[in-house]
Amino acid sequence: MKTHSRRSRAAEMDSLRSEIVTEARAWLGTPYVHQASCQGGGCDCLGLIRGVWRAVLGAEPALVPPYTADWSEAARLETLWSAARAHMQERPDNDARPGDVLLFRMQRGAVAKHLGILTRAGSAPAFIHAYSGHGVVENSLSAPWARRIVACFSFPEGTN
Repeated sequence: MKTHSRRSRAAEMDSLRSEIVTEARAWLGTPYVHQASCQGGGCDCLGLIRGVWRAVLGAEPALVPPYTADWSEAARLETLWSAARAHMQERPDNDARPGDVLLFRMQRGAVAKHLGILTRAGSAPAFIHAYSGHGVVENSLSAPWARRIVACFSFPEGTN
């Protein structure tokens, strides 16, 4: 029986991951708008994660306070990393799977404050993210992007 329940749980997680990737792809082409989270209307990288959460899991787990483009930099606080740890399950970044959220540090020594959703793993990994000046796009997880990853998180199961 335990083997069956483990298989069922794994199948549920695979289904959830597939749903997350499908929903993230529905946001492709959404323009970049700082602090927004509206499919087709505008979002930033956090807004993309929030919108996918709402579509797949239901209500967001916390209100997001207003933030500026340089938030948490002066105080050197890992605010986004802490919030992800509070609401998602941290995973080894070398075991990232499609549907996982990747956290990036855009500059050496800076706080981590960019997010994306892994859409393909393996030999040709890709991710979806909202990027200033580009909107929501799906990019290859090339070496310059991959070396910026500092953490990986899975969406929680069964929050509805």
